[in-house]
Amino acid sequence: MKTVYEILRRPIVTEKSTKLKDYNQVVFEVGKFASKYEIRNAFTFLFNINPLSVQTMNCRGKKKRIGKNAGKKRNWKKAIINLKNGVDVDALGILNNAVIDEDNKIEN
Repeated sequence: MKTVYEILRRPIVTEKSTKLKDYNQVVFEVGKFASKYEIRNAFTFLFNINPLSVQTMNCRGKKKRIGKNAGKKRNWKKAIINLKNGVDVDALGILNNAVIDEDNKIEN
Protein backbone atom coordinates (compact mmCIF):
# COMPACT_ATOMS: atom_id res chain seq x y z
CA MET A 1 0.00 0.00 0.00
CA LYS A 2 1.16 3.48 -0.82
CA THR A 3 0.24 6.61 1.08
CA VAL A 4 -1.28 9.63 -0.63
CA TYR A 5 1.96 11.55 -0.22
CA GLU A 6 4.04 8.79 -1.82
CA ILE A 7 1.81 9.02 -4.88
CA LEU A 8 1.37 12.83 -5.17
CA ARG A 9 4.70 14.20 -4.02
CA ARG A 10 4.48 17.91 -4.79
CA PRO A 11 2.87 20.34 -7.21
CA ILE A 12 5.17 21.62 -9.93
CA VAL A 13 5.21 25.40 -10.18
CA THR A 14 6.87 26.56 -13.38
CA GLU A 15 5.93 29.06 -16.04
CA LYS A 16 4.51 26.34 -18.25
CA SER A 17 2.49 24.69 -15.46
CA THR A 18 0.93 27.99 -14.42
CA LYS A 19 -0.13 28.60 -18.02
CA LEU A 20 -1.79 25.17 -18.04
CA LYS A 21 -4.21 26.42 -15.35
CA ASP A 22 -5.95 28.36 -18.14
CA TYR A 23 -6.72 24.99 -19.75
CA ASN A 24 -7.94 23.44 -16.44
CA GLN A 25 -4.82 21.32 -15.92
CA VAL A 26 -2.69 20.84 -12.81
CA VAL A 27 0.86 19.40 -12.78
CA PHE A 28 2.30 17.22 -9.99
CA GLU A 29 5.47 15.28 -9.37
CA VAL A 30 4.36 11.75 -8.57
CA GLY A 31 5.97 8.55 -7.33
CA LYS A 32 8.06 6.73 -9.88
CA PHE A 33 5.90 3.59 -9.85
CA ALA A 34 2.50 5.27 -9.36
CA SER A 35 -0.10 4.29 -11.95
CA LYS A 36 -2.69 6.60 -13.49
CA TYR A 37 -5.38 4.86 -11.45
CA GLU A 38 -3.48 5.48 -8.18
CA ILE A 39 -2.84 9.12 -9.13
CA ARG A 40 -6.54 9.65 -9.89
CA ASN A 41 -7.59 8.12 -6.54
CA ALA A 42 -5.01 10.11 -4.55
CA PHE A 43 -6.08 13.37 -6.20
CA THR A 44 -9.75 12.61 -5.52
CA PHE A 45 -8.94 11.75 -1.89
CA LEU A 46 -6.97 14.95 -1.26
CA PHE A 47 -9.06 17.51 -3.14
CA ASN A 48 -12.53 15.88 -3.39
CA ILE A 49 -12.49 16.51 -7.15
CA ASN A 50 -12.83 13.84 -9.82
CA PRO A 51 -10.35 14.53 -12.65
CA LEU A 52 -11.34 13.96 -16.27
CA SER A 53 -8.05 12.32 -17.20
CA VAL A 54 -4.45 11.83 -16.08
CA GLN A 55 -1.42 11.98 -18.36
CA THR A 56 1.96 10.81 -17.09
CA MET A 57 5.50 11.11 -18.36
CA ASN A 58 8.87 9.91 -17.14
CA CYS A 59 11.47 12.69 -17.03
CA ARG A 60 15.13 11.85 -17.23
CA GLY A 61 17.54 13.49 -14.82
CA LYS A 62 19.96 15.94 -16.34
CA LYS A 63 23.69 15.34 -16.41
CA LYS A 64 25.51 17.84 -14.21
CA ARG A 65 29.15 18.59 -13.74
CA ILE A 66 30.91 20.46 -10.93
CA GLY A 67 34.59 20.86 -11.69
CA LYS A 68 36.03 17.46 -12.48
CA ASN A 69 33.16 15.60 -10.81
CA ALA A 70 30.41 14.42 -13.14
CA GLY A 71 27.03 13.30 -11.91
CA LYS A 72 23.40 12.98 -12.78
CA LYS A 73 20.18 14.21 -11.20
CA ARG A 74 17.55 11.63 -10.35
CA ASN A 75 14.88 10.45 -12.78
CA TRP A 76 11.33 11.43 -11.85
CA LYS A 77 7.73 11.14 -13.02
CA LYS A 78 5.32 13.96 -13.83
CA ALA A 79 1.52 13.84 -14.04
CA ILE A 80 -0.76 16.34 -15.78
CA ILE A 81 -4.28 16.14 -14.35
CA ASN A 82 -7.15 17.45 -16.48
CA LEU A 83 -10.09 18.99 -14.61
CA LYS A 84 -13.62 19.99 -15.58
CA ASN A 85 -14.35 23.57 -16.67
CA GLY A 86 -14.88 25.96 -13.77
CA VAL A 87 -13.03 23.80 -11.21
CA ASP A 88 -10.09 25.55 -9.56
CA VAL A 89 -7.52 23.85 -7.32
CA ASP A 90 -5.12 25.81 -5.14
CA ALA A 91 -2.67 22.94 -4.87
CA LEU A 92 -0.06 24.82 -2.85
CA GLY A 93 -2.49 26.13 -0.26
CA ILE A 94 -4.43 22.91 0.18
CA LEU A 95 -1.40 20.62 0.34
CA ASN A 96 0.34 22.78 2.94
CA ASN A 97 -2.77 22.95 5.15
CA ALA A 98 -3.92 19.35 4.70
CA VAL A 99 -3.94 17.20 7.80
CA ILE A 100 -4.05 13.50 6.97
CA ASP A 101 -3.00 10.69 9.29
CA GLU A 102 -0.33 8.25 8.25
CA ASP A 103 -2.98 5.50 8.59
CA ASN A 104 -4.84 6.85 5.53
CA LYS A 105 -3.48 4.73 2.75
CA ILE A 106 -4.76 4.03 -0.72
CA GLU A 107 -5.04 0.48 -1.90
CA ASN A 108 -4.76 -0.63 -5.51
